[in-house]
Amino acid sequence: MAEQAELSEHKEESLMDKIADKIHFDRSDSDSDSEKKLAAAQEQSPASVKDKIWRLFGRENPVHHVLGGGKPADVFLWRNKKISASVLGGATAIWVLFELLEYYLLGLVCHLLIFTLAILFLWSNATTFINKKRPHIPEVHLPEEPILEIASALSIEINRAFSVLREIASGRDLKKFLAIVAGLWVLAVVGSCCNFLTLFYISFVLLHTVPVLYEKYEDKVDPLAEKATQEIKKQYAVFDAKVLSKIPIGPLKDKKKE
Repeated sequence: MAEQAELSEHKEESLMDKIADKIHFDRSDSDSDSEKKLAAAQEQSPASVKDKIWRLFGRENPVHHVLGGGKPADVFLWRNKKISASVLGGATAIWVLFELLEYYLLGLVCHLLIFTLAILFLWSNATTFINKKRPHIPEVHLPEEPILEIASALSIEINRAFSVLREIASGRDLKKFLAIVAGLWVLAVVGSCCNFLTLFYISFVLLHTVPVLYEKYEDKVDPLAEKATQEIKKQYAVFDAKVLSKIPIGPLKDKKKE
């Protein structure tokens, strides 16, 4: 009987040890799983925080993609410094030539044509006199495909602008109407201070400087822009409550509904 009691106690102890080992194993597995989940959450937390960062104009894509991508965006963001510097230098030379030196476009075109024709004429006659054979002057043709693409892109943008103007003129969005009026007023003030060529050159220089500077310091610019946007929204809310809300536009909407 004593041996049977000891055997039963031994079996119970071994069974309890197995249960304890299983519980410990399950706890270790659960602890390891929780640690893995916590580590994954910590790894994903910077990305999620980064996604929640406020970006200027509510953009979600990189600056290169916002500018349209491709070669124009590469030029504006100085991906190839030689090409960007050449384009900006050429625009500066044109601005200096027409604005500072007061040269005229028609005169420049005529002088360039005279110079080109004179060089080709002298080269053709000199080659004929020396080699007794006329040189081959290459034919120049403008490719149709790029011109058609440019025309198509311009027509799409112009039609989009007309659509926006039509929507604003319909009187449905007062906020957008005031923003467009303010923008046109600022443009008129700037246009009265300088001519079209200078305004175009200033815009060209800004396109080659502002995007690349913003891309470099966007982490510092975005928080400041967020604060400025919030302040503008507060001021607009005050202006809306004191002025815009008192404009009687309700009857017009009722008549349209009827």
